[in-house]
Amino acid sequence: MLKTNTAAEGTGDLGTITSYGHAIQLANSIDLRRCKEAILGSLLYEDSDELFFELDSQQYAYIFKYGVVTFFTTSASENEHFINAMLPYCKEIISEGERLSETVQVKLNTRTFNTRFDSVELTTQWPEHIRLLLLYLSQSVALDYYALTIGETLNDTRRYTNYLETTGRLNIGGLKLKKFIGKVLNIKNRISENLYIFDSPDISGEDQELHQINTALKKKFDLKDRYHVIQHQVDIVKENLELFKDLMFHKESSRLEWIIIILILVEVVDLFILKML
Repeated sequence: MLKTNTAAEGTGDLGTITSYGHAIQLANSIDLRRCKEAILGSLLYEDSDELFFELDSQQYAYIFKYGVVTFFTTSASENEHFINAMLPYCKEIISEGERLSETVQVKLNTRTFNTRFDSVELTTQWPEHIRLLLLYLSQSVALDYYALTIGETLNDTRRYTNYLETTGRLNIGGLKLKKFIGKVLNIKNRISENLYIFDSPDISGEDQELHQINTALKKKFDLKDRYHVIQHQVDIVKENLELFKDLMFHKESSRLEWIIIILILVEVVDLFILKML
């Protein structure tokens, strides 16, 4: 699949190559086993969460279980063709107009490694270096996706708290609240499972340069701070849900108490009437 010519351009005295990495969130998850069987390319790396393919000379595709596909030196038409071929293996596909994506300019064969505002400079064309870059590019898109998801959930929570402040009542019932709690827990679990911001990939420990690239890329994409913001928002939603749950239980408890009081009164009245008769 996608046996095409490279989109890179050579420039400069050192043969510097300017290329691009592009990541896109296709779905909530991708079936990697079926993808592995269907894609024609050289599989350079795989584990339970990732598949890294070389499609052609210096052309790569990186597929992640959490629904992100990242390309390197492929054209827009090639990316579209690859994505269409991927869709049968995706679950909970995101509509085309709502897909999040991110592109970074990459310069290869530079004199020194460097990260700039709009580009990354690598001293080699080693697949290991490119894979590390694409890994964090994909994590950046995933962070945007989860930030958007938890942001929408936080807005829903805010509407309930605003109603509670205005009326003194909670306008979310038991079943609806349970579904909302389940939704938040699923989001939290997906974030914990799919974002390994604080774990360095195995390759980053092989040599000093890879370790330097690993540290610099995390800083460039601001992964740790963005991750902490998302976790903080998740904690806020969880705290509100705990309050909602306590209020719901208190309401149910009060209702049961009144039912018991009414039953006792009915029994007392019944006994009184019997004695009068």
